[in-house]
Amino acid sequence: MLNGKTAVVTGGTRGIGKAIAYKLAGNGANIAVIATRETDAAKKVIDEFASMGVKARLYTCDIKNADEVASTSEEILADFGQVDILINNAGITRDNILPSLSTMDIDDVIDVNLKGTMFVTKSFIRQFVRHRSGSIINISSVVGLMGNKGQTNYSASKAGIVGFTKSVAREYGKKNIRCNAVAPGYIATDMTDKLSDEQKDMVKSQIPLGTIGSPENVADLVLFLASDSSAYITGEVIKVDGGMYV
Repeated sequence: MLNGKTAVVTGGTRGIGKAIAYKLAGNGANIAVIATRETDAAKKVIDEFASMGVKARLYTCDIKNADEVASTSEEILADFGQVDILINNAGITRDNILPSLSTMDIDDVIDVNLKGTMFVTKSFIRQFVRHRSGSIINISSVVGLMGNKGQTNYSASKAGIVGFTKSVAREYGKKNIRCNAVAPGYIATDMTDKLSDEQKDMVKSQIPLGTIGSPENVADLVLFLASDSSAYITGEVIKVDGGMYV
């Protein structure tokens, strides 16, 4: 579905981001992964992508630093020539009730999740405009739509991504650039693995489909939004939550 195209995936070495990058590579896309650090595990993941017959490279960048993002985007464009798909996936949590959140807890989450998404999109938008094509997919969260206690900072950052997505869709639609958001619910990642069996059962009881989702469930939707199969879809926020927030 994506032969000859190049995708940039932030946070693409683990969890949902890895599943997305793997799915795109499996469908022929060259992959540029942006990660915070170059670890042995991250390099192994890149080798996995390259073994699928596509070009794959790892770039280290602090996405909350606008200057680093700008220089990294230039490096990616020099290496790959053109970027067709941008997946803003990188994100962090600093959960606590509002009075217990430190200023750093608030700043870090907003800086990485929201400002990082904005900085990375800004760094590639001009080349999308030059080529009059592109698909931008921002990973939000169902809690950005419904809220969640103990996650005011995270919910605010993910709600901000929704507004940003819709604004980019309106601003660049006439340039044939699409921008959509995916809002996962409870997905089996390192974060949910820390939940006790009792907590997992409580979560499942809130989900009509009765199960916690997999990263591949999210990746399947991202593949659709990245491909020409979704050519007439932009400005949408699509939940992958098993019906948790109907």
